[in-house]
Amino acid sequence: MTTIIRFISGTVLTILLLATTSCSSDDDETFIQPDPTGIQTQEDLSAYLEEVIETQEIAGFAVSIAQGNTIDYKTSFGFKNIETQRAFNNQTVINIASLSKSFVGAATAKAIEQGYFTLDTPINGLLPVEIVNLENPDAVIRVRHLVTHTSGIVDDQSTYLQANYFVLLNQDMSTTGANILTSPLGLEVMNPVPLEEYLAEYFLEDGELYGNSNFIDVEPGETWAYSNVATSLMGFVIESATEEDFASYVATHILSPLQMNNSTFNVTEVNQEGWAIPYLDKNTPLPFYGNHGYPEGSIYTTNDDLANYLLDMTKGIKGQSNTLFGTAFYELLFTPQLDAGIVPDGFAENHGLYWYKKGNSWVHSGNSLGVSSHMEIKTDGSSGFFVIANMDATFSDNTPIWEAVLQLIKEGVQEYLHNN
Repeated sequence: MTTIIRFISGTVLTILLLATTSCSSDDDETFIQPDPTGIQTQEDLSAYLEEVIETQEIAGFAVSIAQGNTIDYKTSFGFKNIETQRAFNNQTVINIASLSKSFVGAATAKAIEQGYFTLDTPINGLLPVEIVNLENPDAVIRVRHLVTHTSGIVDDQSTYLQANYFVLLNQDMSTTGANILTSPLGLEVMNPVPLEEYLAEYFLEDGELYGNSNFIDVEPGETWAYSNVATSLMGFVIESATEEDFASYVATHILSPLQMNNSTFNVTEVNQEGWAIPYLDKNTPLPFYGNHGYPEGSIYTTNDDLANYLLDMTKGIKGQSNTLFGTAFYELLFTPQLDAGIVPDGFAENHGLYWYKKGNSWVHSGNSLGVSSHMEIKTDGSSGFFVIANMDATFSDNTPIWEAVLQLIKEGVQEYLHNN
């Protein structure tokens, strides 16, 4: 069948691919939708979320809620491995996809605090080579443009997936899921390449991916275009400015202070025994994979660890944390950076450092092959929550299924918060 695959959460970029996917044996079953009305206690919420896992096409997920200055709720549901019936728990490792971009935002704020650059620093003053927008060669791309998706650098739909994603070595390549990733998606089985080497293919004249299709003819700061490649480049800007490997920089300055001891940007550090299997659907597990341009979507973390991050962000918005940096730099993370109307209507109202402002919340989501994530924090820091799941929303058939599941989970969380 013909399937559209969306490369990243919230963007309009799509690509048509031929893919054969299996259908759940539960497709013909009829379930009554879980009703969140009256959720008051943690037990009520857990019972409701158990109904979600039992009635929806999802393998497993974890939820944490911050309220006040504590993690008020932290529980996991379903399976990290359906075939072996291994439970998804608070120590299960999972890739949180584009929610990882919020960590690039935190690293940017840290590097600014340390004096390496400002939001207005031109990136060509920090990089070892000059980046030229081939569609607008006079454009001056600044740090603020990368962190708000307004740089004029875009993802080439015809090359991004194959260039960025790869299947890890020693995976079972005889499965349906493995076949889908390697053919027709075209992923190779290989080790990750260094970030600098990956980006060189896009931005150096002799690079295989170099060309006008990586850019649009705009003035930086004036047009919003979600870009994974530009986010990977921001990671390399930090790496170049600090003279420290980006994954190591984040581990030292973000993960370690938050005691996120089981989290990493380095896919080779992940213990596969504790890793949640990514699922295209409940009958189709995928092999483990990685991203060469890892800053844009490859934090591997757990419910326990990510809860520490959530709590610190809620405190930081209120000016009650200096764990990562001073109060002014938490404020910087969540300060609208763009003029009204630049972010597309229906997507968000404005942009912080990768975070999106929607109504009275700051939000970021993530979708990658077989995994999905979503985090929301109230603008006053009064509460926040996240969902991480080994459920696919990149294939077009799966997108509305995930959106429906996420809506059910959000309704349960919101009812719980309303009554507490």
